Amino acid sequence: MTREEFDSYCRSFKAATNVVQWGNASVWKVGGKIFAIHSVWGEGDGGKISFKCSDLGYEVLKERPGLVPAPYLARAKWIQVAEPGAMSAEELRADIAAAYQIVARKLTRAKRAELSIVLE
Repeated sequence: MTREEFDSYCRSFKAATNVVQWGNASVWKVGGKIFAIHSVWGEGDGGKISFKCSDLGYEVLKERPGLVPAPYLARAKWIQVAEPGAMSAEELRADIAAAYQIVARKLTRAKRAELSIVLE
């Protein structure tokens, strides 16, 4: 998934906001809390996607080839797609959607109401 595809997909979530920080990383948030990141750390790096996981999802995904605990965020159960093709675009979209849901669920009811977020 390219950065443009990543940004377009994340933009589709209700009340999702984007900031560019940490050396040109595209950081997506809901209610001020991060749910997914597309970062580029060096020349020739096509970018790496990181996302929030459930406890079980984290344990399963970190064992898959090409996926690693996300640097600086692993203790909060984040996974990074370290190698291109380690996940299909469909899998990646499903995990980003799950990340959005996980983070949105942690917002207060009042904040979700303010943002008009209805959880599945």
